[in-house]
Amino acid sequence: MNHLLSIEELSAGEIQALLASAAELKANRGKPQVQPLAGQTWALIFTKASTRTRVSFEVGIRELGGAPMFLSKNDIQLGRGEPIKDTARVLGRMVHGCIIRTFDQQDVVDFSNYSGIPTINALTDDEHPCQILADLLTVQEKLGTWEGKKIAFVGDGYSNMTISWMWAAKRLGFEFAVACPDAYAPPAGFLEKLDCPGVTVTSDPAAAVAGAHVINTDVWLSMGQEGQAEKEAAFGPFQVNAGLLKDAATEHIVLHCLPAYRGKEITEEVLELHADTIFQEAENRLHAQKAVLAAIAR
Repeated sequence: MNHLLSIEELSAGEIQALLASAAELKANRGKPQVQPLAGQTWALIFTKASTRTRVSFEVGIRELGGAPMFLSKNDIQLGRGEPIKDTARVLGRMVHGCIIRTFDQQDVVDFSNYSGIPTINALTDDEHPCQILADLLTVQEKLGTWEGKKIAFVGDGYSNMTISWMWAAKRLGFEFAVACPDAYAPPAGFLEKLDCPGVTVTSDPAAAVAGAHVINTDVWLSMGQEGQAEKEAAFGPFQVNAGLLKDAATEHIVLHCLPAYRGKEITEEVLELHADTIFQEAENRLHAQKAVLAAIAR
């Protein structure tokens, strides 16, 4: 494993190995550990704002013995139009790895191709692999396994979160139901490429959540979509609230990758009722990402 660019590119074995490593790193946090990043400097290139991603990666790099270098788009020449391949060629000669949080998935792919150093996708418009690994770790901790479980997602049917979840369902074989407005459903071409009978898409949130062991949601408007009132209005019936959860599995958990807009995609009541799980999920970003860093460090 040289990079983490997407869940799509991971095998079931690679996902399971990363989760096993994350669980071990979490259990042994604070104890003397091997430091695979000792003597290394890792760049974090972020063109999107971040709380959990930046903090978890900076802490994780330090705990594995490395030094993080944060670079916003205003700190480097990317912000003035330098091609990503040129930035990659420069940084590839100076740092040992790079973590990129940006809009275009192709930028992350191009960076990995031109830099010659380990590259991690910390979020693009197409995928959010680190979050899904953290979510799967949380499911494993709270429910024991995803096998035989139904996982539902209520919200935008073709966001970086749902795309990554659908590929995880394909790789790991669990049932995954997406509830979204018809206008924001995954395109037929994507579903044909996915080719996963375990993934279903419906415009009925109650049907998706019925019998679900995990109910997942995210903001209706991703970064860069703020102010799209027409899109936001379409999601009114897709709020995760107490009424929606009444037909979920008796033992269920609610996940949200945060930040949450209480009163929109999730109610205050539901978020606070499931806060322990949701903030455990947030913490697991650190452990999942440490596992990724350890796996691809050179």
